[in-house]
Amino acid sequence: MGESEARTAREEWGSRFGFLMALVGAMVGAGNIWRMPFTTGQNGGGAFLVAYVLLLYLVAVPGLMAETMIGRYTNNGVIGAFNQVLGSKRARGLGLVVLLVNVALMSYYSPIIGWALYYAGHSLLGTFTQAGFQPQAFWNGFIGNTALVVGMHTLTMAGLAGVLVFGIRRGIERVVKWMIPLLVFALVAVAIRGITLPGGMEGLAFVFTPDWGYLTRGSMWIAALSQALFSTGLGWGIALTYGSYLGRYDDVPLGGGLFTAIGNTSIGLLAVFATFPVVFAFGLEPTAGSNLLFISLAEVFPELPGGAAWAAVFFVSFFFATFTSGLGITEVGVTTVSEETRLSRTGSVLAVCGAIWLFGLPSAYSSSFLGQMDFIFGSFGLPLATLSIIALVAWKFGPERARVIDLNRNAGVYVGRWWNPVIKYVIPTVMVFILGYGIVTNIGTDNQTLTIVGVALMAVLVVASVAVMSVVGDAPGDRPGAASKGGD
Repeated sequence: MGESEARTAREEWGSRFGFLMALVGAMVGAGNIWRMPFTTGQNGGGAFLVAYVLLLYLVAVPGLMAETMIGRYTNNGVIGAFNQVLGSKRARGLGLVVLLVNVALMSYYSPIIGWALYYAGHSLLGTFTQAGFQPQAFWNGFIGNTALVVGMHTLTMAGLAGVLVFGIRRGIERVVKWMIPLLVFALVAVAIRGITLPGGMEGLAFVFTPDWGYLTRGSMWIAALSQALFSTGLGWGIALTYGSYLGRYDDVPLGGGLFTAIGNTSIGLLAVFATFPVVFAFGLEPTAGSNLLFISLAEVFPELPGGAAWAAVFFVSFFFATFTSGLGITEVGVTTVSEETRLSRTGSVLAVCGAIWLFGLPSAYSSSFLGQMDFIFGSFGLPLATLSIIALVAWKFGPERARVIDLNRNAGVYVGRWWNPVIKYVIPTVMVFILGYGIVTNIGTDNQTLTIVGVALMAVLVVASVAVMSVVGDAPGDRPGAASKGGD
């Protein structure tokens, strides 16, 4: 084997544990630690969790299996996977759509990681337990300091680049193998501490006493569906990208589906357990929204014995969750750019992280702009990307073919024929419904303008991506004798 062939050989995960931790780490982020507790509080507690778990296993798990499978089968990133299955340059445009949505998502997620980093740093300094600490003033002072927020965004992207430049095995896998177990340990510790507080058990009673009336509310089911999709990252290209580094005999249904869902659900529930006992013990409002984490919980830590230590455990674990998600989201772009251009791994990391940093400056500068980006891409970009990836398996590759020749290969969990209609009909219908629901329910509201902009932007994104990819030259991996550069 020549030197160039050895240098461009594609990486694989060093161990199944490393892959599982990486995938769980990519899926578990702000969607679990930050969003799930207050979404649960706003939608009836236990009733919401029942709906969430049902939709998670009905929609997200089969979808994650499909996305991971197509990654392993093609051994390519998102553009290469579409090119290989559809067999045309124009088809790569759908892969470009997924990539651009992914970059847009990361551009406003990076400032959120920066928030978590800032709070984790101050928790280690003991700021939250100092005399006279005012959580609302602290938050306002931070978010109103543009230079500081942009600086944390910059530090975040530098940290992600510093890990990603080492590749899959020596970079991502090495970090997540200790971050995720520490995250779980930290959440368990905070949850146990919260339960032992006077009134803490009332928080668990709120979570595990379903208000069944909420099950008749369409808004609750939409919230549960959004949480299941948002927290698992289905359609973000993460499962496809991470799956492309799997060996041919790894267990996709177990690792790429069930284990990820179980890990995702477990950590999401731990976040709820770590939050609501404290909320009820100190008489906080469980429906307080995003302020629940950055303001309400920061307010109670000084009241706890050993509050400085508990604040550090909680906010450091929150940072771990967001950072490992950032690794997964950013790797989608790194893998694709390294395959579709002549850039080395290091060059691809610098290019992608630099682009995300640049596009993320408006979100770092303005939390209002961040919210608008989240609305547009969360409501329309993500369903579009998910629909593109699932359609690739459902209507071109074929779910039965996928199930027989790849999904069940060396699988400890056998996937039956029930999977076929879920992939071919149920998930696409759900994605179209989410798109339609987002349009219908926001017309005539304060979000009408953003809705029109979002729909128009997605249409332009699809048309422009297909047009661009139909005229650009072949990717290096398409040329005879070229090898994929997806690893180091």
